[in-house]
Amino acid sequence: MAFPEHVDYIVIGAGIHGLSSAWRLAERLVEAGEEVEGRIVVLDKSGIASGATGIACGVVRNNYFQPAMRNLMAHSVSVWESDPDAFSYHPVGYMQISCETMHSDVAQIFEEQRAIGYESVFIEGEEASTSYMRGLFNDWQAQGITSVLHEKRGGFANNTSSMYGLAKKAEDLGVRIISGVEVKGFTAESGSRAVRAVETDKGTIGCKHVIVGAGPWVRDFWNMLDLPKQISVKGRDGEVHDNVDMWRYWQLEEGVLDVDPGILLTNDGKLPPVIHVDTDAPLISDVDGSVITEDMWGIYYKPDWHFRGIQGGAAPYKVPTPVDDVAIDPYGPSSPEFVSGPEFAHMWVSALAHCHKRFEGMMPKYHKEPSGGIGCFTPDSFPVLDHFHDNVSIIADSNHGYKMLGVGRLIADEVMGEKQELLNPFRFDRYETGELHPVSNSPFPWS
Repeated sequence: MAFPEHVDYIVIGAGIHGLSSAWRLAERLVEAGEEVEGRIVVLDKSGIASGATGIACGVVRNNYFQPAMRNLMAHSVSVWESDPDAFSYHPVGYMQISCETMHSDVAQIFEEQRAIGYESVFIEGEEASTSYMRGLFNDWQAQGITSVLHEKRGGFANNTSSMYGLAKKAEDLGVRIISGVEVKGFTAESGSRAVRAVETDKGTIGCKHVIVGAGPWVRDFWNMLDLPKQISVKGRDGEVHDNVDMWRYWQLEEGVLDVDPGILLTNDGKLPPVIHVDTDAPLISDVDGSVITEDMWGIYYKPDWHFRGIQGGAAPYKVPTPVDDVAIDPYGPSSPEFVSGPEFAHMWVSALAHCHKRFEGMMPKYHKEPSGGIGCFTPDSFPVLDHFHDNVSIIADSNHGYKMLGVGRLIADEVMGEKQELLNPFRFDRYETGELHPVSNSPFPWS
């Protein structure tokens, strides 16, 4: 098939956001009785799920302290639930297991989940929390836990399989996905900043609208569009902070324990919820008994047959390299710089042993192959979901990405002329107005 010279909609990125946007655009055209063939193209320089989506842990949750994120995620969970088979989605639920420092935050999350009809249960008190966890895992031994929020919805999906299912939905409606095409720039309309064409290494494609869903590569497209590298941010306290970098990178820490995933089934032999633990209990090495940290720490984990073991991660850390000098490519496990190292493995496996006796002595089972990647974060670590230059829509997920299956659909509805209230708290102008999201006590930057 010939490379297109003009289409109505160009979507950049064949990951979670690009494919979900294209799917919804196609649905809207079909609903209007219009032709789809030749009107929507998805471009990716590598291929489907070749970026951050392809290495994602796959957790789907609504455990957010921020009301706007909670509402957005309730919408996304509903999309995951709409076709579990196609999305390779496992609705096993999600657990936030916390120490006293986070008790009030998690209690508020529970109350607000209940207010929007999102099913969960909340266990309070150290004795009650331990009893609840041992009802699931008889070897539970984490210390200092005073609350458990058990979300009955949510769970996880197999990342690559879910994206091929999503791609099929889009292609079945007439969307064309072209791999191996690198976007090099944009051509502006004469006398306007609107984009009239996208320049690629295979040729130039004219268009009416562009959607950028490029994950950690958003920095590069932002620069191509001549959007500001530094901005002023008005804090929730009214203080204005000037010359704040629009983007910053964090190293993502994830890995796999190479054991039979069935080792983490519940007492009654069922697949457990995704487990997330945040605690200030001292973390002791399961290798030599040394103190790894006495500061607050957090991990998440799940049994996963796709990853062939127990898969999960821990809090990321900031990349100190100046933002424009961060090398995104090669990405993920292929990177010579941004992969999880032995310090992460030591911490994460020791943390697993802190929580479950069954993981004691498991350090030799840690999967030695490279894992991890980097995420591109906004100034407040929450997404920017907005429209620029009249006809360019940007999904900058600030690494909340994979679970947010519904975001691309909302952006597509806005492209088709219908403003979406769920997206209003994520507009770019919040940095100027100071309408920022509240921040929790979690050690994770996106909680």
